[in-house]
Amino acid sequence: MGALRIIFLVVSLLAAGTVVSAHNITAILSQFPEYSEFNSYLSQTKLSDEINSRETITVLVLNNGVVSSLAAKHPLSVVKSVLSLHILLDYYDNKKLHAISDGTTLSTTLYQTTGNSPGNVGFVNITDLKGGKVGFGSAVSGSKLDSSYTKSVKQIPYNISVLEINAPIIAPGILTAPAPSADVNITGLLEKAGCKTFVKLITDTGVLKVFQTAAEKGLTVFAPNDEAFKGAGVPDLSKLSNAELVALLQYHALATYTPKGSLKTTKDPISTLATNGAGKYDLTVETAGDSVTLDSGFSTSRVASTVLDSTPLCIFTVDNVLLPTELFGKSPSPAPSLSPETSPASSPAPAALSPEPAAAPSPFLSPPAPPTSSPTAGPAPSDGPTADSQNSNASNAVDSVKAPLVVHATFTVLVLIMSYVML
Repeated sequence: MGALRIIFLVVSLLAAGTVVSAHNITAILSQFPEYSEFNSYLSQTKLSDEINSRETITVLVLNNGVVSSLAAKHPLSVVKSVLSLHILLDYYDNKKLHAISDGTTLSTTLYQTTGNSPGNVGFVNITDLKGGKVGFGSAVSGSKLDSSYTKSVKQIPYNISVLEINAPIIAPGILTAPAPSADVNITGLLEKAGCKTFVKLITDTGVLKVFQTAAEKGLTVFAPNDEAFKGAGVPDLSKLSNAELVALLQYHALATYTPKGSLKTTKDPISTLATNGAGKYDLTVETAGDSVTLDSGFSTSRVASTVLDSTPLCIFTVDNVLLPTELFGKSPSPAPSLSPETSPASSPAPAALSPEPAAAPSPFLSPPAPPTSSPTAGPAPSDGPTADSQNSNASNAVDSVKAPLVVHATFTVLVLIMSYVML
């Protein structure tokens, strides 16, 4: 019995001492000025948010000279695609690179998750070459290993690894992809995605023009599908004033380019195109794994699919119509439970929901312009591969965010209770 008690107490202490860490690629790379350009473009394209939202990842960094040469010849959308090929959805460090089974392997990259990579375009070939060198190249048949492993930069085992390579990995066709046009057919994309009702509403009210203007600098749209407008609890939109309907539609868009990776790392309420001096009209974001849910305070909706993700425009479909509290009030509190003796045989149906009048929102909230300045180039990197000794865990605390221990503390209390009850 005493031994069992000790086991329970040991488990409790282990639970209490567990800390969940999350990496921050921006903070990691900020310690290395030679990668300031790479770091800047990760932030501009929001790839940094996607990296930070994943638990196991390897980033193949390029020095300032290489990134500047790439960015000078291609638009931001192409730069984003190329950098996505340098983000591996697996953990590789110096030791693992030289211990690849059969000497070669294919690794999935972030580009593969975009849906824009047919065949093996979204995979990278990693080959352990003779003489201690490691080559990288596109996994598309016939592609050369044009990039070589230079050195290890930073590791937080087995969470994130940053490795330097000497040249960009270029998949066939990735550099010739057309840049997004300011004349993107938003309605055509939405109709094809099953959002015809939403298209008609934004067209009839003139909100489409607001979307088109915002798309030039940054726009994210959450379009309810046709079934969402038939869902229970959706008010009769014909009873809304024109100003209220415009506010409702603008509530389904952000004046910034915010891809799914950025949504997953969002902690604070986010403003929408409907935000103005008369009301916040904001949204909060909840995540569970790869699932993202938007909460208006009155209703919630899951982000169902990505219609378009091409800087500076992002379009999603959502399962439900988002109803702002500024128009429809706060979410009703659950009714108190009644005992069987006092419960009525039946309860009256709730009264029809009628929106409260609200001041008309401003027709357009100008989104912030993207950053235009480039960081200053840093010193040239070392030529040869080095081991991971410079990546000791002593500085890992700088790059990690400590998560709250509420869950672990709760677990500890439960285990202690169990130990005394059972023993």
